Amino acid sequence: MLFRASQDPGYACFRIPAVVRAKDGTLLAFAEGRVLNCGDAADIDIVVKRSTDDGRTWGPLRVVNEGAGDTHGNPAPIVDRATGRIWLAETYNTGRTDSASCSVPCDRTPHLQYSDDDGLTWSAPRDLSPEILPADWNSWYATGPVHGIQLTKGRYAGRLVFGVNAETWNGSRITANHAALIVSDDHGGHWRIGATDSWPIADDGTFRQKPSELTLAELGDGSILVSGRETDGTDLGQRTQTTSRDGGNSFTAPFRALPDLYTPQVQGSILRLGDRVLLACPADPDRRRTMMIRSSYDGGRTWDSVDRGTVVTTDWSGYSDLVRTADDTVGLLYEGGAVDARDEIRFARFTEDWLTPRRGPDPVTPDLAPGAHPAAVLGGARRTDGVFGGALAFDGTDDAVRLPYRASLPLGAKDFTASLWFRYTATSGEQPLLWMGGIGTSEPQVWLRGEPANHRIQGLITARDGAAAPRTVSVRTDSAYNDGQWHHAVLRRGGGTLSLFVDGTRSVAADVPGSVSRGSAFGVHIGQRMDSRAFFTGAIDEVHLWDRALTDQELADPKALRSPKDTVVWLPLDRVSR
Repeated sequence: MLFRASQDPGYACFRIPAVVRAKDGTLLAFAEGRVLNCGDAADIDIVVKRSTDDGRTWGPLRVVNEGAGDTHGNPAPIVDRATGRIWLAETYNTGRTDSASCSVPCDRTPHLQYSDDDGLTWSAPRDLSPEILPADWNSWYATGPVHGIQLTKGRYAGRLVFGVNAETWNGSRITANHAALIVSDDHGGHWRIGATDSWPIADDGTFRQKPSELTLAELGDGSILVSGRETDGTDLGQRTQTTSRDGGNSFTAPFRALPDLYTPQVQGSILRLGDRVLLACPADPDRRRTMMIRSSYDGGRTWDSVDRGTVVTTDWSGYSDLVRTADDTVGLLYEGGAVDARDEIRFARFTEDWLTPRRGPDPVTPDLAPGAHPAAVLGGARRTDGVFGGALAFDGTDDAVRLPYRASLPLGAKDFTASLWFRYTATSGEQPLLWMGGIGTSEPQVWLRGEPANHRIQGLITARDGAAAPRTVSVRTDSAYNDGQWHHAVLRRGGGTLSLFVDGTRSVAADVPGSVSRGSAFGVHIGQRMDSRAFFTGAIDEVHLWDRALTDQELADPKALRSPKDTVVWLPLDRVSR
């Protein structure tokens, strides 16, 4: 561990890591030292520890900026390789004595200080508000928190860049979210706002996106990849990103959320390493745990799925930052703990050889729905005899089928019908048959699973309607149907009800209004929970999804159940190929 309250007296908690390598090779690990409690808006100092041996050992804690009762946080360090000066952008607000968040509107202001001796001493802070705080960014404002970058290529080589996010308050409510890059072309003497992306907030409090906690990497062509946290917007995905091709002056397009990049709502960090870009972020889409390194080999257009990433720890984990060390290893500074992600801040070192090797394409099985691409077959799911020819057998360990994301998969607030055949004999454990959307108690989702210990099959939807809290409804059978025979299950939403049919026997409950695919990371899985914490043991055949409620007559007609009309998913599961 690098920072922990029990070893660093005077602090109740450490959070919000950031790390850079000085020009002489010294590593500087920054954190917020939280004096009274672990809340975000109390008495908070910015602290640092230094390492002169590439992170193997660390010196004592030093206070860079004392809050003295206020919040001084969100460290965003940047190293100027030309001058050797280390800049530290940071954000202030009036401190509280409890652990509550800053009141809205929050009086947040950006500040800047620097070190010319590799982090041993620091200048007095200066207020950057006149340069980078517009009058209408008058509520939340945050620098980083993660390292900024200095560009090395092309017309803007030498430019210093870091990210901020802010909000606008109109006197009665928050009306807009803003994400921006801050740039300096004179080695930190002056700063200005560059690329900016703003997202309006509706009267009911809903919004599409809120890009925040921006992390940056310069790509091989000199463009800047900008990756951010996405929190509570209606667009699917909890990571969002864009690029800049003019040194951070503008974005090439608005931020685009990434539905199939599974993370919880949390900050992350990126770093270019040779021909790949690394992303450090927890991999559990429900909670802050399982810190993972994932790679992109195409400049961030696509990212490794969870099954291809490299696990750093399965403990609780949160914010992070990445750095290249002087010996060409990579350092990861991250929040982690066996009990809570805020227990401590850790430092891990790894080489590229330690990362999971790049894997070729997965085996696939056809999806016959219009416009669909083949689905990935994970683990070692194998062909077996089915109801209509072949089916797939799942081993309960790592076998699954995952559909590639496409815009027609999210069902939103539509009626739908999901149909599949299943066969199993398990007497315990959760047996996921179909999973669509997010996961957890508050994320919109649809699922169907066997629960043999409770002697039932259960179907569930969680939906969100406007700014209202999520609502959940479930339907259950009174048998687990785990007799080793084939059974037909249908989950149908329509006509104000949610119905579950197994072999024609119906269970029904009143529907809840709203979208079953909104805000969260999104995936469609057969035989697997979205968070990979449960896998099906048995066989599944003929998975269909329609974006309408089939009638009782259609459900009783075998031809209708194999018709492509209105089909969103149609997986015969009768063959696997590479």
